[in-house]
Amino acid sequence: MRFNVSSTALLLALQSISKVIASKNTLPILDSFLFDLEGEKLTITASDAETRLVTSVDVVHADGAGLFAIEAKRLLDPLKEIPEQPLSFDIDDDLMMVNIDYENGKFNLPGQRGDAYPQQKPLRDSAVSLEIGSQILLSVINRALFATADDELRPVMNGIYFDIQPESLTFAASDGHKLVRLCNLSIQSTERASFILPKKPANILKNLLTKGAEKVTVTFDENYAHVKAPAFEMMCRLIEGRYPNYNAVIPVDSPNKAIIDRSSFHAALKRVASFSSQSSGLVKIQLSENEIVVSAQDIDFSTSAEEKIVCQYMATPLSIGFKASYLIEILSNISSENVILQLADSSRAGVIVPTENEENEDLLMLLMPMMLND
Repeated sequence: MRFNVSSTALLLALQSISKVIASKNTLPILDSFLFDLEGEKLTITASDAETRLVTSVDVVHADGAGLFAIEAKRLLDPLKEIPEQPLSFDIDDDLMMVNIDYENGKFNLPGQRGDAYPQQKPLRDSAVSLEIGSQILLSVINRALFATADDELRPVMNGIYFDIQPESLTFAASDGHKLVRLCNLSIQSTERASFILPKKPANILKNLLTKGAEKVTVTFDENYAHVKAPAFEMMCRLIEGRYPNYNAVIPVDSPNKAIIDRSSFHAALKRVASFSSQSSGLVKIQLSENEIVVSAQDIDFSTSAEEKIVCQYMATPLSIGFKASYLIEILSNISSENVILQLADSSRAGVIVPTENEENEDLLMLLMPMMLND
C-alpha cells in the first residue's frame, strides 16, 4: 500500500482521537491506531475496548487498499515535530513495515496486521436515534460533567443521564452532593427512552464537539451509543442500571428566595473559601433583609473571613452551610447575570437557578447543605 498525506492533516486527525487510548490496555494492539485505506480516504480508529473513535483524512496518489495498525506513541511523537509538508507512506504488506518519507528524511517503524484489531459490535434493531445540535450537546456536557461522581459502588452516578421524553430532552448529573438538571425543549422524540453516558466518553466529546451549527446524531440501544458528527464517529459502552429519580430530591417548595449578582457572589466565595477549614471547606451563608453574608473560619489555624453582598431578599433570616468548592463550581457553570438561591431551611438542599435561561432551556442546580457548628 502507498499513499501521500498532509503532515498537519494527519497529525490533527490522530490527536483528535488519541485521547481515547488507555495507558494500559488488555489487548496490546489497542496501543495502536488502526488505518483503513480505501480509495483516497484514510479512515483512522482508536479504541480502549469500551470507547471507540473514528475519523478520516483525505490522501492522494493512493495505491492499494487494506488495514494496518501503527503504535500510537511511536507515530505521534515524531509527527509533532514535522512542519506542514507531504508525507509518503509505503507499507510492506508481507513484512508489515511502514516507511514514511518526508522532505528532509524518513523513518521506518513496524506495523501490525489490522485484522487483529477488535471489531465493533453493531447496534441492535431496537436502537433509538435522535438529532442534537453540536453546540447544544457541548453546552450540556460543559455544565453537567462537573456534577458526575466517581463512585465504584454506584456506577450509575458516574455519567450524564439522558432522559428522552416526547416534549423535551432532560440531562441530569449528580454525585449525591450536587445535582444538575437541564431540560432542553427544542429536542423532541416520538418515544420515551434513556441512557447514561459515562464520564470518559463525555470528556472526549467535550474536546471534539464544536460550537458550530452542525447536527450530531446519537443512536443507542441497551448497551452502546453511537455518536456521529461531520468530523468523527464515536461508539461507547453505556453504563448499565437504573438512574435514580433525580426529581425526587428537588424540594417542591422553597419559600426563602434571594436574587444575587452571580459574579459578585462567585468572587466573594472564592475569596472567603481560602479561610475555610481545609478538611471540610465549609462556608456559612447568612441571609437577612437585602443582604447576604458569606463567612468561613479555620479554628485550627485561627483564620477567618467574612464578606457582605447586597441582594434581593425579604424572607425570614436564615443561615445555611455549604461546601465552598461545590458552590463555586455551580456558579461557574451558570451564565446568567443574576441567580436565584432558593432555600426551605438550613437542613434541606439549596436550589440555584438562573434568573434568565438560555433559549429553550430550563436549568436547575442543587446543592446539599453541611451542618453548621454554631
